[in-house]
Amino acid sequence: MKIEKIEIIRLAIPFDSGREKNGPEQQDYNAASSRVTKMETLLVAVYSDTGLCGWGEAFGHLINPVTFTALESAVAPFFINRHVDSITGIAALMKEAEQAFHGFGRTGPVRYALSAIDIALWDLFGKQEQKPLWQILGGSRNHIGLYPSLVSYDNKPEAVARQVSQVFARGYREIKLHETTREAVAAAREAVGNQAEIMVDVNCPWSAEEAFRQAESWAGLNLKWLEEPVWPPEDTDALTYVRTAGIPLSAGENAAGDGDLYHLMASGAVDIIQPSVTKVGGITAMLRVFEQAKRYPVTVIPHCFYYGAGMMAAAQLVALLPETTRLEVPWLQWTPQLHPFLNFQPEMVLPDAPGIGFTPDAQVLKDYRIGFAVCSTAKGEHHV
Repeated sequence: MKIEKIEIIRLAIPFDSGREKNGPEQQDYNAASSRVTKMETLLVAVYSDTGLCGWGEAFGHLINPVTFTALESAVAPFFINRHVDSITGIAALMKEAEQAFHGFGRTGPVRYALSAIDIALWDLFGKQEQKPLWQILGGSRNHIGLYPSLVSYDNKPEAVARQVSQVFARGYREIKLHETTREAVAAAREAVGNQAEIMVDVNCPWSAEEAFRQAESWAGLNLKWLEEPVWPPEDTDALTYVRTAGIPLSAGENAAGDGDLYHLMASGAVDIIQPSVTKVGGITAMLRVFEQAKRYPVTVIPHCFYYGAGMMAAAQLVALLPETTRLEVPWLQWTPQLHPFLNFQPEMVLPDAPGIGFTPDAQVLKDYRIGFAVCSTAKGEHHV
């Protein structure tokens, strides 16, 4: 297959999260913030000369304009007229791209852009082979469990307890919070007792000393894991110290490529490693991380706080992991929904469709598009 055209599509879709409005509406660079009222995503559609289209998604939320520019000006043109016909061909092309762009950051918008293209190439390959990705990659199951990743409720114990009770009543037995006080986390534990696992992502706020104090005070809450407690997130010495407080630690979504994830695993600083398919370099990089993780006493649980092609790619990858591994999904109710798999249930049956199984609603793409560009063999680039 030869790549003939790449469309770059920036969307912003409003959602409800069951929380009270907190002052004037505005967006935030942390997608779990209580100020966020709509979530952005950045999709790519890669078209081949065989008439097939592969979909990918880049991480970014409010940094999407920068990733959009990286795609339009450099990354997408790099892939035009390239051929992809095999798994080894995808790996070779992505290695060439990573080496070509490595000087612009091992993480950040350029890497996010490469992640989107890689996901789309795998989707194209699956469609060429007429098989879902989990089958191509040697998976043995077409169903996965989900766990809801709640947004922040501003450390309000009553609101946290209410939301946790609601998702528990829907059948979920693993629930992630984005709160930073013991009172808020304790309210969640009290709401479900010991009938559900509670995880907490605090988004890298504390020094090693403060993180250790917090972890010590949370020790009796029986958390499944505490996620990214230290700043900077790559401080493995700090993570190792905090881990001695007795709560399992997780990290990895902010790693600078898969090489940084290897270092994190080798350091022994965390119990759970969390690569993110839309950030780390796509499916190709995720598969390298999965293989490398076999050498270390860590559990791989992919990060997934996005809702487009990246979410469906992450779902296919989770199907390769142990059955106890669940897919993280942002616990938001979009109106309208970009695709049918946003109607979350405790278990997802993966689609029989070839590739990653992502088919966006054309009307939603049209109605909620806030940026668009095309790169093609005809050199036709335009914005709407």
